Amino acid sequence: MKSDRLTSSAQPKWFGLALQALVILSQKPEVYPSAAIADCLKSEATQLRKVLAKLATAKLIETREGRDGGYRLNRAPELISLADVYSALKVGEPLCSGMLDTIGCRASSLQMESAFVDIATEIEEKIRESLEQHTIAQLAERTLLHASQIDDKFTNSAD
Repeated sequence: MKSDRLTSSAQPKWFGLALQALVILSQKPEVYPSAAIADCLKSEATQLRKVLAKLATAKLIETREGRDGGYRLNRAPELISLADVYSALKVGEPLCSGMLDTIGCRASSLQMESAFVDIATEIEEKIRESLEQHTIAQLAERTLLHASQIDDKFTNSAD
């Protein structure tokens, strides 16, 4: 299922978009359309919908179809860790797997591959440990995004 896999260069952008979208959704319990969220983030709506689809598959957000459709959080922002988001977007190889592509064909290649896998695994564990310490609610609190600013954005995009 290569078409579903994120490339390591795309993943950080998807992660950033996902976090910002979740911060927006954390402000109010209403359903927000993807076009309005994309406008608020100055992002392309189609790309954002792909990110939101991954979050919906992981049950972090719920979707509503139809004229009044959109997205909203599926649980309280205090209960969504950044590790949850990272895991939702994680498809395939860890971020550090590119190291394995550099291994040549020499006698020590198997040992080098084993060492690289160990290092990549350790890095991945540290990333998850760090992300587990933060929630969407904390991220929302740290940013200057307030419900009134978001409401203004959504009202202006509906005009």
